[in-house]
Amino acid sequence: MSSKKKKGNIRDHSAETNLFLRRALFAFVVIILLLSVLLGNLADLQISNFSYYSTKSNNNRIEIIPIPPSRGMIYDRNGTPLAINNITYQLNIIPDKTKNLKEQFEQLKKIVDLTDEDIENFYKERRNYRAHRPVPLKENLTNDQIARFVVDQHRFPFVSIVKIQHRYYPYGASLTHILGYISKINSQDKKRLEDENKTSNYVATLNIGKMGIERYYEDVLHGTAGYEKVEVNSRGRIVRMLEQHQPQAGEDIYLSINLKLQLFIEQILAGRKAAVVAIDPNNGEVLAMVSSPSYDSNDFVGGISSAKYNDLLNDPNKPLFNRALLGAYPPASTVKPFISIAALSEGVVTPKTVVNDPGWWQLPGTEKRYRDWLKWGHGRVDVLKAIEESVDTYFYQVAYDLGIDRLNDWMTKFGYGERTGIDISSNEETRAVMPSREWKIKRHKKSWLQGDTIPVGIGQGYWTATPMQMAKALTILINNGKTYTPHFLLYKKSDIINSNENKPDIDPQSFEQPNDLIDVKANYWQLAKEGMHRVMFGSHGTARKVYAGAQYQAAGKSGTAQVYGLKENETYNAHRIPEHLRDHALFVAYAPYDKPKIALAIVLENGGGGSSNGGAVARKILDYYLLGDNSSESDDASSNSGQGNED
Repeated sequence: MSSKKKKGNIRDHSAETNLFLRRALFAFVVIILLLSVLLGNLADLQISNFSYYSTKSNNNRIEIIPIPPSRGMIYDRNGTPLAINNITYQLNIIPDKTKNLKEQFEQLKKIVDLTDEDIENFYKERRNYRAHRPVPLKENLTNDQIARFVVDQHRFPFVSIVKIQHRYYPYGASLTHILGYISKINSQDKKRLEDENKTSNYVATLNIGKMGIERYYEDVLHGTAGYEKVEVNSRGRIVRMLEQHQPQAGEDIYLSINLKLQLFIEQILAGRKAAVVAIDPNNGEVLAMVSSPSYDSNDFVGGISSAKYNDLLNDPNKPLFNRALLGAYPPASTVKPFISIAALSEGVVTPKTVVNDPGWWQLPGTEKRYRDWLKWGHGRVDVLKAIEESVDTYFYQVAYDLGIDRLNDWMTKFGYGERTGIDISSNEETRAVMPSREWKIKRHKKSWLQGDTIPVGIGQGYWTATPMQMAKALTILINNGKTYTPHFLLYKKSDIINSNENKPDIDPQSFEQPNDLIDVKANYWQLAKEGMHRVMFGSHGTARKVYAGAQYQAAGKSGTAQVYGLKENETYNAHRIPEHLRDHALFVAYAPYDKPKIALAIVLENGGGGSSNGGAVARKILDYYLLGDNSSESDDASSNSGQGNED
């Protein structure tokens, strides 16, 4: 028994050795395979895709930080700053790296006075930023807010204070309808930038020109963005600068605006709904453009609150509405000099043609009568008297003889019914209406009637025009048909550098438009101008009282535009009707008469008589511009001008 038991305990070393070798071989093969995979991955990382993974690694520690360019400043013609850049401080946060935004906001409320409106704006803005980019949280930090944050900055690793440029308009509401404003880039702006392939230049830019000069000259004012290549740590803090490309600042521009004149006109229009355009007729430079009332463009920089915007939107006086470029008013009797030139040129009348005015004009073949503003009539009337006394019946007959086709053709040559070409975006200027047969069919789905033509002869009916159009038409008359495009831009800063002078020479011909009105006979232009001179200085001129004692010679034409039509035997009485239904007062004028320096177009909404009220405003402006502060006579004259209803 013992020998058998002993034999059963003998180990088979040969079998164990074979088993060990098989296991060792398997393990070796596995190790070789794993090493092969490892080496393959190393080869992939270090050789095949080295460039890709190297770039990805660098992106984890290297950031490209875009640098916004400094926006160009805007000056008036004398170098007075109208739009400047102030330095302000802004609180930014990187939301993607912040674990609990709500908790951070609650803590920041106590430190930097973070408001619910700030938080609401943050969530709106966040949609416009790429991932891992700082998003503005609070703007215009005070020194106290900055100091409090710096003490606790360690608690907010992904919150930082940055220095930014803040657009500021020193004269507030005085120039808003010229300068416009900049405000935050929205989705529509982004779409436009993408379409124009400009997105890369606006990566670091928060605001863009929205209206006026700021919008029209955006490409000039914005500049070119730069960038910094920096190394950052795990918290996104900059460790060191690797590379820097400085941005190129936008260009400064100088406008034709005379700031003192602009502010003076604004002052005399205070409390009125009105518009005034002043142009240098020698070159088309806009000296002033006032739309009253206005609003402070500073409210829109960085974004206006909903409450404040709604207040502006619902204001019955419409401060957001640019009356000088978008206000379409019947031009009334201010167009009579232009219609006179058309009638003379077409042979409808001659300088010696005389008609009798009994105080009304009857449409041939009907019993329809059109009244003159002077109910007992003006007697025997020629073209000079017709302009001087603003004889409606004379121009009813002229309109009837010319017909709407020729009226439309001639008045279009003076710029009516067309945008003026001024350097403002097209959606900020209306064409208004110079009526025609085609226009009425398209607009009203009705044919043109002969009775529609008659009120066009005195600038009423379907005809509307903007103050800027009226001013441009006046400069065409002053220059005997030569046409200059109204413009705000005087020159850019680069023009000064290139000219090696304080101010570059500007060729007026660069703003001249082709116009076949230069073929009109010189004596016809002179007749129209003489009639306008008599308006202000003739013995029966409609504005003679307002210009009594003037120290210069001038020419002008008044207009009173009806807001609603009177019945057959109804008499107009401004005191018995609501203010919004009262007549508009219009006046166009230029001075000095022989060598004009300034041309004016004035519209006073619901302002009453054009000669007495519009003429008084024109007198004050001309006195100020031509005589400076020595213009006390104009106050006396305007106060004694009366409230007549003369056209």
